[in-house]
Amino acid sequence: MAQIELKQVAKKFGDVYAVQPMDLTIQDGEFVALLGPSGCGKTTTLRMISGLEAVSSGQILIDGQDVTWNHPSARDIAFVFQFFALYPHMTVRQNIAFTLEAQKVPKAQVEKRVFDVARLLQIEHLLRLRPKALSGGDRQRVTLARALVRHPKAFLMDEPLGALDADFRATMRAEIKRLHLAQHATTVYVTHDQIEAMAMSDRIVIMSNARVQQIGTPAQVYYDPANLFVARFIGSPGMNLVKGRYTNGMVQLPGANQLPLPERWQAAIANQLSSEDVVLGFRPEAAKISADGVLNTQVYASALHGAYAMLHLALDGEKGETMTHVRAAKNTIYPIGTPLRFDLDPQMVRFFDPKTELALTLA
Repeated sequence: MAQIELKQVAKKFGDVYAVQPMDLTIQDGEFVALLGPSGCGKTTTLRMISGLEAVSSGQILIDGQDVTWNHPSARDIAFVFQFFALYPHMTVRQNIAFTLEAQKVPKAQVEKRVFDVARLLQIEHLLRLRPKALSGGDRQRVTLARALVRHPKAFLMDEPLGALDADFRATMRAEIKRLHLAQHATTVYVTHDQIEAMAMSDRIVIMSNARVQQIGTPAQVYYDPANLFVARFIGSPGMNLVKGRYTNGMVQLPGANQLPLPERWQAAIANQLSSEDVVLGFRPEAAKISADGVLNTQVYASALHGAYAMLHLALDGEKGETMTHVRAAKNTIYPIGTPLRFDLDPQMVRFFDPKTELALTLA
């Protein structure tokens, strides 16, 4: 497998950046997801790594070798696309073996490698069939097999599960992760689905508007978002973000609510805020309903999410203009308009500067 380095890699179409200059090192055997909304630059980044798209500036290195201007075939990288790029007139076995045969690999070795990868993906019984006879999930397994059989330095996957239905997506998500662990394969995976990125990757590169917003582990981007975009984008629902004002060790919030802050946060806010305005951020599970809670609110709506209930609470009462989402036990039922109080876990509270949109950090 391989280490992949991007050094100030950028892509422009005319005067418009598709990818702003970015630095990224993907370690040998690491699974990295490029995550973001449509048009953010993630697929363009993947295509530049593969050589299918020329860079406008910067360098791409694989195992320390500069491959910036190498042809895709000279990079020893396997690309798995969203749609099943299989030859319809060939059998599964012929599809998997095609690249090896084109490279004049000895027949005995081709047969062994085809059988080994078919067994790994549990598709031995499909080898004599043609793609039209396969289900969507099986076609994607064949597509993966054709990439795996080459033993490339790295795998690049561009939304490979996007064409599958929900059940197949969950199955194939586990399959790709299992293959990654079994092969210790360096993998770069493009997706707009945060569930895929959170479940499968070692690190996530979150992109928006052609820029890298944050690089971190799933836990880091979930609990410690670098800015308001990441806070909103990660999570379902995203992080609660409430505008307030900081004065005298307190954050003044809508509905005459006041949140006293620990000294460590007082110092951080005083040193980093550009004004008194601040944004309070917390995940739904950071709140705990309590009769003597610090924050006073009112039930605006509630929904059962299976294992838990999601309460939609209005900090400003009946107006419902400042909404927060709080996770509660599945049997929690409150009529609309019920007044409630809740506390926040101080370890899970985050603050942002509304002008820069950056997270404030503790020293």
